[in-house]
Amino acid sequence: MGMEEKLPSGVLLTTVERVINWARKSSTWGATFGLACCAIEMMAAGAPHYDLGRWGMEVFRASPRQADLMIVAGRVSQKMAPVLRQIYDQMAEPKWVLSMGVCATSGGMFNNYAIVQGVDHIVPVDMYLPGCPPRPEMLIDSILKLREKILHEPLGANGRKMLEARKERGDVPTVAPGAMPSSYRSDPVRRKQWEKAVREGREEQLRIANWMADGRHLQGGGRW
Repeated sequence: MGMEEKLPSGVLLTTVERVINWARKSSTWGATFGLACCAIEMMAAGAPHYDLGRWGMEVFRASPRQADLMIVAGRVSQKMAPVLRQIYDQMAEPKWVLSMGVCATSGGMFNNYAIVQGVDHIVPVDMYLPGCPPRPEMLIDSILKLREKILHEPLGANGRKMLEARKERGDVPTVAPGAMPSSYRSDPVRRKQWEKAVREGREEQLRIANWMADGRHLQGGGRW
């Protein structure tokens, strides 16, 4: 199925901001950077069984100058913190950071002097992923959420000012762009369930309940 079948008139109208953000979110290249056991799950996400290449992420770059996504996979020690910051500074703009696992996010069970209690003390974090360790499916889900966030980012200082002005006026949708999973967005009934859950602050409970009701995790010996 080609694009011409979706566009009978052969004309597509959009904005430069939308096209640039679409290109950015469709080609996020991760930095080859693992710290602890969460890195094993990150490697599994890039392996054939889960295959991050389906979303244009088949290449983990060995050079930070060719990467725009840092996945902090594991605990960050005080000795590693300046190295992590140096790699972040060497990455090209625009760049994003995903904190993978409870150890990277808050220090986890390592509440001691040797471990940084949250990587956001070192670098700005765009997406937090809970779990110890989170499964590859969870990492893929968080990356897809980050892609939606990238798609709706305003460009430049004027774009950011416009977005802040919209928030001050309250001129924002009930469900923020990118917050709704695609499986809910395409189904009117599930979409209403999600919007109601967001208003009540229980969207994660709704996702877990639907996931349990679906029962796919019980099929094929637990392999999707």
